[in-house]
Amino acid sequence: MLMTILAFVAVLGPLVFIHEMGHYLVGRWCGVKAEAFSIGFGPELAGWVDKRGTRWRIAALPLGGYVRFKGDMNAASQTDPAWLQLPPHEREGAFPSKPLWQRAAIVAAGPVVNLIFAVLLLGGLAMVRGEAISEPVVGHVAAGSAAEAAGLKPGDRILSIMGRPIDGFQDIAAIVSLRPGEPLAYEIERGGERIEKDIAAGTRIEKDRFGNIYRIGQLGVASGDIVRRDVGLLRAPVVGFRQAVQITRTAVDGLGQIITGRRSVSELGGPLKIADVSGQAASMGLESFLFFMALISINLGFINLLPIPMLDGGHLLFYAIEAVQRRPVSPAVQEWAYKSGLALLLTIMVLVTFNDLGSFGLWRSLSGLIG
Repeated sequence: MLMTILAFVAVLGPLVFIHEMGHYLVGRWCGVKAEAFSIGFGPELAGWVDKRGTRWRIAALPLGGYVRFKGDMNAASQTDPAWLQLPPHEREGAFPSKPLWQRAAIVAAGPVVNLIFAVLLLGGLAMVRGEAISEPVVGHVAAGSAAEAAGLKPGDRILSIMGRPIDGFQDIAAIVSLRPGEPLAYEIERGGERIEKDIAAGTRIEKDRFGNIYRIGQLGVASGDIVRRDVGLLRAPVVGFRQAVQITRTAVDGLGQIITGRRSVSELGGPLKIADVSGQAASMGLESFLFFMALISINLGFINLLPIPMLDGGHLLFYAIEAVQRRPVSPAVQEWAYKSGLALLLTIMVLVTFNDLGSFGLWRSLSGLIG
């Protein structure tokens, strides 16, 4: 339990810090005064004020953080109408006084820094481990598999799946594993001829050593020769970026499947699940822990860019509307949107917490006691 808590703090704490630091640094560059920089929400555990007048605080609930700029009404960065009453020389340092592009840059900086951090982490891991390269050519077809039923043969080169180009064998697994039993459009090259066909992957149920159960799509093909290539300093960011794009695409696919009902909402996890998996990743070694941190950093950046009021993406949506209509969104509409966004986020939080407790067997245990 102690290891799980420490691992959770070690993952989420730095990621929240660099996210908020992105907002803070770009805000300073734009001449906006930061009144508070908080890691966590709720009661303050420790805090100090720097020479610029910013209150740096560590709070009791380490589930996020915020930077409150001058002119903000609260931690959600809603504009305080009172900023217009400030003297002109003080109004210059307020967030709402800045041009639209600067406000958008300040808001976008947090998620962007999370994504950059993930790219650097993944690139660093690639320098240590090297990069496994395998052509998307079928080396072996398993007997009784979906691939055999579809007529795939050794030597077939898979060019694309769902219209997405396949550059390496690992791209096949990234697409297929999320879609068990779902017919997908394949483009295959065999003997210089291009073949198009729909193939539905089989389903494999896996249980890891921590008891987590996964439903995974399995095509039933193996690659040919795998070459491990060293990754140098200059190429590491390219490899890291490519991996980050693949992880983001997987996250988008998974979210889309949940929204469209192809996956159960029970697969959504929350803070308790993140804490649990943090401890699992830490127990598997430093490389696994760092990869998990990169994964969470990507998800943190991606989620914050969703166009939901209260999140960075919601602010960016308002700025996009402002750019089109040449005036800010009315305070009444913003207030309604923020309340709706807060209700949505609280609903999601309750849902994922319910899922987390269910994954730990709480509901099963309670039903056993009642029965």
